[in-house]
Formats: sequence, C-alpha cells, structure tokens
Amino acid sequence: MSPSTERIEAVYNQVVARNPGEVEFHQAVSEVFESLHRVLNKYPEYVEESILERICEPERQIIFRVPWTDDGGRVRINRGFRVQFNSALGPYKGGLRFDPQVMLGTVKFLGFEQIFKNALTGLPIGGGKGGSDFDPKGRSDGEIMRFCQSFMTEAYRHIGSKVDVPAGDMGVGRREIGYLFGQYKRIANRYEAGVITGKGISWGGSLVRTEATGYGVAFFTEHMLAATGRCLDGTRVLVSGSGNVAFYAIEKVHALGGLVVGASDSSGAVHDPQGIDLDLLREVKQVQRGRISDYAEKRGSAEFIEGLPVWAIAEKHPIDVAIPCATQNELAESDAGTLIKAGVTAVVEGANMPTTPAAIDRLREAEVLFGPGKAANAGGVATSALEMQQNAIRDSWGFEYTEDRLAEIMEGIHTRCAQTAEEFGVPGDYASGANIAGFTRVADAMIAQGVI
Repeated sequence: MSPSTERIEAVYNQVVARNPGEVEFHQAVSEVFESLHRVLNKYPEYVEESILERICEPERQIIFRVPWTDDGGRVRINRGFRVQFNSALGPYKGGLRFDPQVMLGTVKFLGFEQIFKNALTGLPIGGGKGGSDFDPKGRSDGEIMRFCQSFMTEAYRHIGSKVDVPAGDMGVGRREIGYLFGQYKRIANRYEAGVITGKGISWGGSLVRTEATGYGVAFFTEHMLAATGRCLDGTRVLVSGSGNVAFYAIEKVHALGGLVVGASDSSGAVHDPQGIDLDLLREVKQVQRGRISDYAEKRGSAEFIEGLPVWAIAEKHPIDVAIPCATQNELAESDAGTLIKAGVTAVVEGANMPTTPAAIDRLREAEVLFGPGKAANAGGVATSALEMQQNAIRDSWGFEYTEDRLAEIMEGIHTRCAQTAEEFGVPGDYASGANIAGFTRVADAMIAQGVI
C-alpha cells in the first residue's frame, strides 16, 4: 500500500469515526477520496498541510430550533441547519432544502459536494448548504410564510452577500425564497439583494435561474457526447423526476434534438415513445400539482408504470442516455445493469449523488460515459453566482445573454474535467477529473491563506 493510499484511508476512517451515522456524508467523502491518490503523489504539500483533514471538517455547523404556528393555531417545531463548509474561494454558497428527511448528515453531504461543484465553475464562491426537516407538502401559503419567517429570524445572523448566500433546493422555490428574503430585509433593515439567490425577476432575480440546472445538464451531456464524436440529436433519453431540474433538462434535450421518452415521480414512471409533452407535464405537475399517472391518463401515447423507477423502461426499450434528476442514490447497481443492456452510452447526473457507488463501478466496467453531478448539475449554482454579479452592480441581464454565459460556464467545466482526467492518466473519467480539478483549486487557496 502506497503512502498516499494509507493517508487517504486513515483520514477517511477518521471522518467516519467523527461523524457517526452520517452515511451519505461518508459516501460523498469516499467518492472524492478515491480520485486523489495520484494527486497526493504528485503534490505532497497537500499531505504536509493536512488538506484532506481540513477540507472534510466544516468551518461552521449551525443547528437551530424553528418554531411556527399552523393554521389551526397549534405550535409546531422543526429543526434548521446551515453548514458553512469552506470559504477558501469566496462566500459560502449553496441551497436550502426543506424535506422531512433532512438531517445534519444530509446537509453535510450536500455541502461537501458543493465545495467542489462551486470550484469547478471557476467563479469566486465557496461551499455550503442548509435546510430543515419541515415538509412543505400540503401546507398553506400562510403556514409556509410563517415557517420561512421563523427560519430566517435565526438564519439571518449567519448570512450576507459577503458571508454566506443561500438559494433554493428541494422544497424551496420562488415562493419560499420570497418569504425568506422579505424577513431578512425586515430584520436587517436594508435591501441587500445579494444575500439570497433564486429571487423573482422583478425584485433582483436572474433570468435563466429557473432553467439553469436542467439546461446545464443538457449542455454538459452534449459536450460529453461530442468528445466521442456523437451528439444528442436522435438519441432516446430517460430523465428521472418531473420537478424543476427534470423539466428543464427535458426541454433542452428536446431543443438539442434528443427525444425524452420517460419521466417519473415518487409514485412511478411514464413511458411516452412519442416524447414527453412538456406543456402537459407542466400542467399536471406545476399547475395542478398532480401525480405522474395523471400525465398518462391525459396522454394517449403514454403508459404509467406504477411503483417502479423510470429505468425500468429500459428493460423493454432501447435507451441511449440516462439523466437522473430526482434524488440521491436513486440509480442502483441493478438499474445500471438494465441501462447497459438497453444500450445506454452515457449517464449524466442532474441530481446530487443520484448514482450509487456500485452503479458507478458497473457503468465504468461497461465503458459507459459518466457525468458526475458536481460537474454536470453545476449550472444552477453558476447562474446563482451570475445573479450575485447582477445584484452587486445593480444590473439585469437578458435571457439570451445569461443563457450564453451559462453555456460558456458549462463548456468550461467540461473542458476542465476532461483535461484534468487526461493529465492524471485517466482519460474519459469525468468523475476523477471533476474531483481532482475541484480539489486542487480549493486546496491551493487553502494553502495560500494559511492554517485557518
């Protein structure tokens, strides 16, 4: 065993011991660490400066009580989190997730991933994440407003445009961002537009922010395929989920000539061989807030597959590209096997860590292109950073200009990952390229700034 391997294993074991029960965080650390052997051999100063140990320990972890009153007058209690993980490149940047499954380990896994994702954009933003175990489903606007106001009453003292800039994530859309920003403005007594991103266009938001993550995934997929002489035009694509990221990934894949034949939600999946009808999907999911089965009922060409993931479509139909956009660890090893048999040539992550380690190994063995989320879904945070730029100069950019900036950033991320993988002897390994490129940028900044 080489000295670098021994050091990596020792630090990983230390992370597990110091963070018991946080399985998703352990998985995220392991996934990055497995790419770093060559880096530590080439740059021993990272070992000498204890960068592995330091980068795995958040600079600050904040947990707080969120009391609020429901429409019946009953006092409810939730738990709020903000993990400010690494500020070597700039203010902490990362979304807020409102979901009953959110725990400290969830937020730490997301925040750790955010460090490298943000570094890959080339923009001056650090990594952080936050959220609450509050469930917005079934709650009235009044209840959500009161919860958001209570959440921000504590969180406001920890954030700021030069300190920590939250955004939306699962369960936190423009409505929630509005309530959060309004309460911050009320308490701070200043209009600090850059304190949060994902705002409405009329009050400091950025065009393309809603579409950014989904568009960015499609752009990254196109660049991956182009590197091997292919393109999205004419491909059959499966996209898991039917939320914001999935919807706009489908839209841009269609614009680039691909045909998305499957989408899903927690109840099951739909197979539509004629291609997902975006207008109908929007009506069902965003307007009526219905289930994906409602789409199948209204679309004669679609079939609903109850209780199964969208990847089950590949058991009977050929598929070229898979884009998981729902949640972490949704694409298992068995799903990877199904996709490989169906002829898939690329799997590109629209969600955060949606592919299990065993599934990634299976895809690599089959020489399927794999685009990791920290690179492929960085379009959202990239456009958030563009929103911060507009807020800082009190400007507003047009849709086409902002989309062009997003496309340039995604191309730069692809190039950075591909060139880094080539440099370190693993050409075509986008996961290793992304991990190494993100890690080295942050590590060099940490060394430059001293032991802090």
